[in-house]
Amino acid sequence: MHSAERQTVHRWSLIWAGGLVALVGLILVGLSISASEAWAEVASALGLSLFGWGGVAQLVDGVMLLPAQAAAKQSLPLGSPGFLWAGVLAWLVGWGLIASGIRRAPEPTEGASPAAGAPLYPRLARYRDFYWSTLAAYGGGILLAELVLVLLQTVLSSGVPSTDLSSARDAGGGGLSLPPTGAFAIALVVAGMVAFISGFIGASRAQRLALPEATIGVLYLGLPVPILLTLMERIPSLQLALGYRLREVTYVAGLLGRPELAYWLTFTGLVLALVLGINTGFIAAGSGRVDLKLGFELFVARRHVAVFRPSLLLGTLAVLMFGIIPPLLVYFIIRAAEAAVEKTRIRSLGLSDPLAASEALHKLKLREQSPTMMMTALSVGGVGVGVMALIIVLSVMSGFEADLQQKILGTNAHAVVSRYAGDLPEYPKVMETIRKVPGIAGQTPFIINQVMIASEGNVDGVIIKGIDPKTVGDVTDLPRNILGGGSLDILYTPEKILSRGGDEEESETPAGEGDEAPAEDDIIRRSGTPKKAPVLPGIVIGRELAASLRVVVGDRVNVVSPLGTELSPSGPVPKNRAYRVAAIFYSGMYEYDSKFVYILLKEAQDFFGVQGASGIELKVLDIDDARRIAGQVVKALGGYPYRARDWGEMNKNLFSALRLEKLVMGIILSIIIIVAAGLIVATVIMLVLEKRKEISVLKALGVPDGGIVKIFLAEGLQIGVAGGLLGLFSGLSWCLFIEKVGIKLDPEVYYIPALPVRVEPLQTALAVVIAVLVTYLASIYPALKASSVEPVEGLKAE
Repeated sequence: MHSAERQTVHRWSLIWAGGLVALVGLILVGLSISASEAWAEVASALGLSLFGWGGVAQLVDGVMLLPAQAAAKQSLPLGSPGFLWAGVLAWLVGWGLIASGIRRAPEPTEGASPAAGAPLYPRLARYRDFYWSTLAAYGGGILLAELVLVLLQTVLSSGVPSTDLSSARDAGGGGLSLPPTGAFAIALVVAGMVAFISGFIGASRAQRLALPEATIGVLYLGLPVPILLTLMERIPSLQLALGYRLREVTYVAGLLGRPELAYWLTFTGLVLALVLGINTGFIAAGSGRVDLKLGFELFVARRHVAVFRPSLLLGTLAVLMFGIIPPLLVYFIIRAAEAAVEKTRIRSLGLSDPLAASEALHKLKLREQSPTMMMTALSVGGVGVGVMALIIVLSVMSGFEADLQQKILGTNAHAVVSRYAGDLPEYPKVMETIRKVPGIAGQTPFIINQVMIASEGNVDGVIIKGIDPKTVGDVTDLPRNILGGGSLDILYTPEKILSRGGDEEESETPAGEGDEAPAEDDIIRRSGTPKKAPVLPGIVIGRELAASLRVVVGDRVNVVSPLGTELSPSGPVPKNRAYRVAAIFYSGMYEYDSKFVYILLKEAQDFFGVQGASGIELKVLDIDDARRIAGQVVKALGGYPYRARDWGEMNKNLFSALRLEKLVMGIILSIIIIVAAGLIVATVIMLVLEKRKEISVLKALGVPDGGIVKIFLAEGLQIGVAGGLLGLFSGLSWCLFIEKVGIKLDPEVYYIPALPVRVEPLQTALAVVIAVLVTYLASIYPALKASSVEPVEGLKAE
């Protein structure tokens, strides 16, 4: 009789000897590479040999690099090629000895069993160890999804290919040209669908999950693309060869500040879509035919776990809204009171009818929750807590980001047009050309430079900006940020600026002349003749700078430019101009309120000797599309020597840090959902153990393995959906509470008076989707274990 067990003979002497020989070979190779100082050349090749195609080719390539290094190191005996080849040979011989030490046991000589020639069990008869078509579907699908993502992102955000802007304006912005983030969202959805469909087709073909094929397909066909993109960020030659072609992809990846992280997160998302497709294909076609009906399975799942019971949902919601202690105290008090009253009633009933009292006591025990029901409640609560925390934290961080973005874009332009070198003397003509570009909402010229500003009380380094008060309000919020109801128009009429007096250049006016009456001196309290202040050009400064300089509207300040000099009797001195504070602005950003000052554009031209302007600030209709519109402006101007930078590029580090922080916080808080997923795994496994008899009966009645998987996946999904919805409701409620009631902050420390909240619909929906996906993935393993239960095993003890 043939033994059904797989027999393998291990010759441990050969295995141990082969292991030692291979270890010696590995040491010789390592010493030879170290002596040749060739690790820098070999490491990348050997590292790439662990992933994707070309393992042997990369190994040979790495080995072939050594002779050149060894020739330059003849003084080192270990650096000679002989030691290298000896090590390689020893490595191969060692593995050959290990392979020869593992052999299949010879077939027994006994005769055939009585069941010889009988039909094989159908599941075992259909089994194949490998499906090449499934491997092609999985590997080709993930590779195709990556290529679709890259190509579609490039096509959708490539912009108008010509400088004919009239047709682009009529078309509403340039055909397929979309904002980079919008183009990435569309490309990611399409690529995810490609990966999902590929996984569905492969699993339907194999009628099983086919994990070996999926692993090989992802490693050998999926990893090369993200590895290549990651290396492109570190190897200049790859950057020169591919950077221009993939500039749209690298730009979107750079929004996180770490492009490599963006590449691998996107790859993980595509792999997740492939896994979902594989699981869905197995469920739909695991029984040999496509079956997408879910009515019976959903009915059984609802009866099993009863997640949507009002008592469970309301109790979980109360815990999420009010914390765990108060609801549990109320719950235990009510349950204890009900149990005491019921037991008193049963005791009274037992005095007259013991049999009825026994039946009532049995019903009371049945109404108590089973351990599985308790695990279900904990799982729902865990998912709800994770979703609620994710929504609250991300909404608060989005509020900080929106508030910061509003303040930055209120002070700075959405885009800036300038020359690569020099100023813009022809800025009126340039502005006329820019005005024809679709998507431009406003523009204003400016001159910017760094100077020192001094008052009688202090001195500070600032950024001075020459502006046009007539057009600056079309681009920034500066006119609306002026305190005390002031206006930038006062810069045109500096003689109207009220002066507090006390300037050194003030000239005395004889008493009785002029329109002003004698005034009393503020310091020595005596009557004197009024003084007429000289007319100085006006300057607008920030509130924090005014406090640092200890000046108010009407005070005099001196601006010193270290970049130029003027001749004086004692020789060249830095440029120095006196200005009078015309207005004070407050933007809410300490950096701007303490470092920016504004004067008339003409005054800046005279002060710095500039012909024209330093550049032109632009405001666009869609801030998310500022990069593309800036590119259209450069095309309209004919390209070089003009250039345009959008707000994302000018503040890249700040917003990249905010996005990266939000992403990391989201990943960390998702761990709460993963912990809840562990509870879901335990809950579904307990359900499988409790319902083994029911599973066996269903399979005996003809329910296929795919149907059993559907039932337990539906149970896990119910937990995820219930917890996600409860977390969504409680998270939005807490966000509304924070927004309406407010959590006060110290504006001197946090620059804002209260904690900001901004609920983004896509971000909020993504938190719920993540919870549902995690619970779905957590239910796959218990569902597969349930489908492997045989009817005989489940009913043999009944």
